[in-house]
Amino acid sequence: MRYAMLFPGQGSQAVGMGADVAAAYPEAQATFAEADSVLDLPLSRLCFEGPLERLTETRNAQPALLTHSVAVSRVLAARGIEPAIVAGHSLGEYSALVAAGALEFATALALVRKRGELMFECGVAIPGTMAAVIGVETDAVEAACAAARPLGVCDIANFNAPDQVVISGAVPAVEDAMQRLETAGARMVKALNVSGAFHSQLMRAPAQELSAALDAATFSAARVPVVANVTAQPETRAAALRRLLAEQIASPVRWNASMRALRAAFAGPALEVGPGSVLRGLAKRIDRTFECTSVGDRASIEALLAKTATG
Repeated sequence: MRYAMLFPGQGSQAVGMGADVAAAYPEAQATFAEADSVLDLPLSRLCFEGPLERLTETRNAQPALLTHSVAVSRVLAARGIEPAIVAGHSLGEYSALVAAGALEFATALALVRKRGELMFECGVAIPGTMAAVIGVETDAVEAACAAARPLGVCDIANFNAPDQVVISGAVPAVEDAMQRLETAGARMVKALNVSGAFHSQLMRAPAQELSAALDAATFSAARVPVVANVTAQPETRAAALRRLLAEQIASPVRWNASMRALRAAFAGPALEVGPGSVLRGLAKRIDRTFECTSVGDRASIEALLAKTATG
């Protein structure tokens, strides 16, 4: 059976992620072992046992999330559950590319480890922050960001749902925009626990460095369409997929538009493949008719397999 497959990004990590899946399925166990070998790092132990502080570090969280998502997608594929179209939120786009056959898992691991290190180092060198905003029109968020820019970079980083965005940039500018949005009546304005101003113009330097690593990596044409964060359009061409990843970390994640494009291309049900249920929640905010199931642990995999077996 074929599904739209959605892959989560940073923030969905949790201690214990993938442990029961690796214990139950040989495909998942092999995936975690491969990650340990490729990275020369006990990533599986960090995922299964923590500590949370180390797992949450950008340079560790990114390969951990990729590995968990790929492990689950391999378990599903071995049992006849394949993607018809894929999309991944920020980091999750790498998981989507592996599922679509555009990137080998080992290549994606090396790239996301490099990506995480570059983003972490940029956050140390140029301190930045991010904040989630719910319950105010996008135009009002853009106006608040524009008014705050005399204090530094302030961009919309994620267009997650019609009423939910994330802003990103220099600390004083983001704090100023947060105050303006609270005054404007936003239902929630919440600072995020992140190590940098991701998906803002402060990420231009790591974007350039990552581009060189992407140029050296082997990409293939995707077997199924990949809805890119940058354009919110389905893409299969190898050269375009490479270019869009290079642009991604300094560009906004157009998730709301991406999900609408995905729904236009494929009307069937979707699976959120990997830890957590963030993308399932966003799917319902974007379109209440969007059927999306989170599949990230043994119980959810077995429930899905039972459902597909009964038709």
